[in-house]
Amino acid sequence: MVKFIGEYSAKIDDKGRLVLPSAFKGIMPADDMRLVIKKDIYEDCLEVYTYEEWVRQSEELKGRLNFLKKEHAMFWREYMRNRSLVEPDGKVGRINIPKKLLESIGADKEVVFSGNDHKIEIWAKERYESNEISNEDFVALAGMLSD
Repeated sequence: MVKFIGEYSAKIDDKGRLVLPSAFKGIMPADDMRLVIKKDIYEDCLEVYTYEEWVRQSEELKGRLNFLKKEHAMFWREYMRNRSLVEPDGKVGRINIPKKLLESIGADKEVVFSGNDHKIEIWAKERYESNEISNEDFVALAGMLSD
């Protein structure tokens, strides 16, 4: 399983493409560079998964649903909406993220790729910087989660 670690800034080019940081590209399996990109449910960022991780998570979630229940079918349909399958080009590692997804997080010029273990988050740079919590809040969360 691929583990993404680190933060990297990137500029969106005039065609709406981003260069996947070489540190992330370098740890991906050479035989399957596909990535699935979706909007995060809770934050104004995009989540990027290797195709293998996306399949694993989707199958796990799908296994908890009963598609004969309307609410489950509605949830799944919405869960699958606005997903994009991309693959970095072989030379530079550019990825083309649909404009609608970039707009959904307020990204128009510069983004931050943030390694988050099993996924990468892509943030508009300004939002990423303003979303950091204080050390006191982090310590409080750590204490709450350790119970």
